Amino acid sequence: MEYPGNLFVVAAPSGAGKSSLVRALQELDSHVQPSVSHTTRAPRGQEKHGREYFFVSEPEFDAMVQADAFVEWAHVHQHRYGTSKKAIAERMAQGADVILEIDFQGAIQIKRAFANAVCIFILPPSWEELRARLERRGEDSAQTIELRMKNAAIEVAQAGKFDFVIINELFDRALFDLKAIVHAQRLKFAAQARSRADTFQALNIP
Repeated sequence: MEYPGNLFVVAAPSGAGKSSLVRALQELDSHVQPSVSHTTRAPRGQEKHGREYFFVSEPEFDAMVQADAFVEWAHVHQHRYGTSKKAIAERMAQGADVILEIDFQGAIQIKRAFANAVCIFILPPSWEELRARLERRGEDSAQTIELRMKNAAIEVAQAGKFDFVIINELFDRALFDLKAIVHAQRLKFAAQARSRADTFQALNIP
């Protein structure tokens, strides 16, 4: 189904800076809105239910899977995450640009469900820097960091399946790159035809 809004899907290994970049983009561009995912993990830090995620129990998540409520869901770091079909469709139908932060498995599933989705992968500049960022974050045990590094090797290998790749070496440059992708997508013929259908019709553009 065609929607006036665009869908941007951002994936990255843990610690690459995905959340910080998406948050900064939203502060600069109010037209970009998040689609809040459901997760079975516990909140971290200052996270709140309904803002960063919908935090649900395993039985609640199971019920949503059975009801086919997710456009994608996956196991990530021993927890489950899912993206609501209804939440995405409603916001895009209203003309908003929706941005999702999910793992590479979910991004691939989203692309199958929404053909016009723009998939963006965030890379760290090096393995050493990725580990340093995870350690500086101070949220994970040494064992969890090792698991995240192991998973990162698998995730980075999937970057070639994405439409765009951003190397987050300098934050401001990476943010500029992300803004450029969003702006360029809005100017594509198909995107303009969806969002400015009245103008195209008035100009007799097929």
